[in-house]
Amino acid sequence: MKINSRGHLEIGGIDVLDLVKDFGTPLWVIDEQGFRQNCRSFKEAFQKMGDALVVYASKALSNTSICRMAAQEGLGLDVVSGGELYTALQAGFPVEKIYFHGNNKSPAEIAMALEAGIGRMVVDNFYELKLLSQICQAKDYTQDILLRITPGVEAHTHEFIKTGQIDSKFGFTLPDGQALKAVQAALDTPGVNLVGLHCHIGSQVFDMGSFRHAGSLMMDFMGEVKQHTGHEFSELDLGGGFGIFYCYGDEPADPVSWAEAVMPTVQEKARELNIPVPRVIVEPGRAICGPAGITLYTIGSSKEIPGIRKYVAIDGGMTDNIRPALYEACYTAIVANKADQDSEEVVSIAGKCCESGDMLIRDVNLPRVAAGDVLAVFATGAYGYTMSSNYNRLPRPAMVLVNEGAADLILRRETYEDILRNDIIPARLKK
Repeated sequence: MKINSRGHLEIGGIDVLDLVKDFGTPLWVIDEQGFRQNCRSFKEAFQKMGDALVVYASKALSNTSICRMAAQEGLGLDVVSGGELYTALQAGFPVEKIYFHGNNKSPAEIAMALEAGIGRMVVDNFYELKLLSQICQAKDYTQDILLRITPGVEAHTHEFIKTGQIDSKFGFTLPDGQALKAVQAALDTPGVNLVGLHCHIGSQVFDMGSFRHAGSLMMDFMGEVKQHTGHEFSELDLGGGFGIFYCYGDEPADPVSWAEAVMPTVQEKARELNIPVPRVIVEPGRAICGPAGITLYTIGSSKEIPGIRKYVAIDGGMTDNIRPALYEACYTAIVANKADQDSEEVVSIAGKCCESGDMLIRDVNLPRVAAGDVLAVFATGAYGYTMSSNYNRLPRPAMVLVNEGAADLILRRETYEDILRNDIIPARLKK
């Protein structure tokens, strides 16, 4: 991204005002080179230090074009639902590199995954282990699995996106012995082949020490499993959660720092415990697609409360980015058509939904804004589209992929007809 000679923001070699003219607003914009470079950075950082696989966590941003790019860059894919799996299959993603997560997979989702021949099922609980076994036996099939372990690591992040602590809906708890019981159960369960362990400590994590600690705990557990059962693992999936820059105060590391935190830890622990060095799997999602995306909005009304606050409203909001309302996520923004102008006022960006909590950014410094200006919000590639809704019956925005002066629509804008598509009026209401 840069500011061009017209004083406008430019992304992928295209003036964003031209994108607005061609595609309208709100508009999700994905920088293809940025997305691909992020894939390569993680892949190179980890594979340089040993046997590793980078798996793109598609819950952050999933559609067929995104899956296709991840496949072209040689990544695996993490899916957590039948819908994400179906998207991957329609995109032609290599099935052997698909990892299926989730704490309540349905029988239909499990059957769909088995029929597709996915590489790994990440089993989250005893109910799923039994259900998977039943379906596998009915199909005379053996599925490679990982067990999701809750290691008891407190990641320094928002309460709503912590997952590695003991009190979590995910996984088999390590400190209380449940994880070891799960391993023994999996070894005794027909239809499954236990090849590895998985953990995930949270999202938007900046402290590389948390990842190192999780890796150490998981390796110790692998050693404990060998001691009690004789079983050895070939894979250790350390999840994702790598933090990115959203606003002032965020200090993300780089992929090399993450690799340097976990790869030597796993390798040294393997030697210490006299167990095989497992393939390390990591699952960045936000860190790949988040920085590659921006969202464009058109500014409309404004309201000034003297001495208190000036509200500036945009034509989107919590329907295309729920994160600020959900857990007070912060963002950075500029006025795209005044990108070369100095800030003159402090305003708060309000969405158009009928909710007082629909605030996108509070107290941001901008040039003096007017109706018709275009606001660009940075680092919105992750969890905007995938958590979007039709609240207030607002159609979801379009998404474009930009690259070296070309802009391609990869998600069409919803219409009012799309919103009504599944509505049904019973015959008795038509009288």
